[in-house]
Amino acid sequence: MTEETQGFGQEPSDVPPEQAEAAKNEAAKAAGSAEEAGPAPAGDATAASEDQLRQVRDQLSERTADLQRLQAEYQNYRRRVERDRVAVKEIAVANLLSELLPVLDDIGRAREHGELVGGFKAVAESVETVVAKMGLQQFGKEGEPFDPLVHEALMHSYAPDVTETTCVQILQPGYRVGERTIRPARVAVAEPQPGVTPAQGTEADGAEKSSDEENGGPEKG
Repeated sequence: MTEETQGFGQEPSDVPPEQAEAAKNEAAKAAGSAEEAGPAPAGDATAASEDQLRQVRDQLSERTADLQRLQAEYQNYRRRVERDRVAVKEIAVANLLSELLPVLDDIGRAREHGELVGGFKAVAESVETVVAKMGLQQFGKEGEPFDPLVHEALMHSYAPDVTETTCVQILQPGYRVGERTIRPARVAVAEPQPGVTPAQGTEADGAEKSSDEENGGPEKG
């Protein structure tokens, strides 16, 4: 055979030499351009990542603030509901106990007159126990200073032995439930004697007593 077998390393005979040379030149130019351009700058990638991270952090802060605001509003709502529930309960109990005050007054008068005996005594004590469990408290004592917020003065007088307006007699006890006064104590009050101090009144009483002792006691009518 006179024709040589074309080898694997040889260029195909159907590609013109001019085109092959042009292709090599284009490839060389592209490689040179890529080498001149080099890889993408690392600073640009870092800046983009920082921008994305900042945006994510801003969104997270906004969502956290929204969640905290909702949680605070819910807590305020719960406290408000609980406060209203307690207030409604106190009002209902106070209204019920207000209707029982006349009964308690009758029981008190019967006790003062010695009429609280037998079965009536047992019933009265049961009623007093029940209202005490419901939070009813009685107040008002002789000798305590007069307070217009919890006392109602029905009688007035002057006395030399007091230094301020004082409750000298409890006509009707007062009642309260918690901090709510459902009836003020009805009292008789005494004010200091005009122009006379307690010390002067005491000295006058002592002088009168000494004079009676020197004279052999007070005169008998």
